[in-house]
Amino acid sequence: MAKSCKGLAMELVKCLSESDCVKVEKRSFRECAGEKSPCIPTECVGLRETYFNCKRGQVDMRARIRGNKGY
Repeated sequence: MAKSCKGLAMELVKCLSESDCVKVEKRSFRECAGEKSPCIPTECVGLRETYFNCKRGQVDMRARIRGNKGY
């Protein structure tokens, strides 16, 4: 269960690395992922929310018994 969100994390990093926030503005991944900037594509925003829900599922005791959904 500890690595169930790893694929999402890698896709999020890949998506953010191709965004203007990292390429043009030369900001870190953490800064770009933490804000709602117009230079971040909607795909990255969707991946960020999915990753957040995946990490939340690791803490939720009901989800820990059943396992994380999806991915």
